[in-house]
Amino acid sequence: MDAKGLDSNTSLLKNHPNCRSLLTPAPFSDDPVAIAERDSIDFTHPITYTQACSGKVNRPIRILADGIYDLFHPGHAEQLRQVKNAFPNAYLIVGVCSDAPTLKHKGTTVMKEEERYEAARHCRYVDEVYRNPPYFGTLEFLNKIKADLIAHDALPYAKLDGDDCYQPFRDVDRFLETQRTKGVSTTDVVQRILTNIDAYRMRNQGRANVPE
Repeated sequence: MDAKGLDSNTSLLKNHPNCRSLLTPAPFSDDPVAIAERDSIDFTHPITYTQACSGKVNRPIRILADGIYDLFHPGHAEQLRQVKNAFPNAYLIVGVCSDAPTLKHKGTTVMKEEERYEAARHCRYVDEVYRNPPYFGTLEFLNKIKADLIAHDALPYAKLDGDDCYQPFRDVDRFLETQRTKGVSTTDVVQRILTNIDAYRMRNQGRANVPE
């Protein structure tokens, strides 16, 4: 097939709603397409987890998955796959925390915030990326972006006062539990590098135009 034919097929795919997300990165929440999608939602009554499981909802179920997503790896992708496939009409919003609050609460990231935003929006399961959400999510923020549920694994995630920041969502049935992937995390990847630091240093020194 020549280039003209490829361009024609790509154009057709871009206009097909089921294929669009495979050809372009997910929009940011302040992009016109994401704003239009959000404005189309009647959010008079958020959909609870129980209602979502009933299969009797008549609009997309908007779900926020928030996190750092540093060194985007298979564990991240698997979590987002779980969220996207939790319900037939799930709309996945990924909230990627920015550098400043992450440094304050968790420590230094390897990737800069813009790199982490871009990595998330190129995951095939993602419908929208929200840059710099509150580091500790709130129901007010969930309602602001018209997200019905928030998704995270079951492990408690303590705020400064020691309380689990996801408990308020559980209390009102707006929490979607995901399963962690064993054996892979950003901490694991960083530890591999530290363990083999000399080998990686020699690798970089052997490449042209790579700074010390």
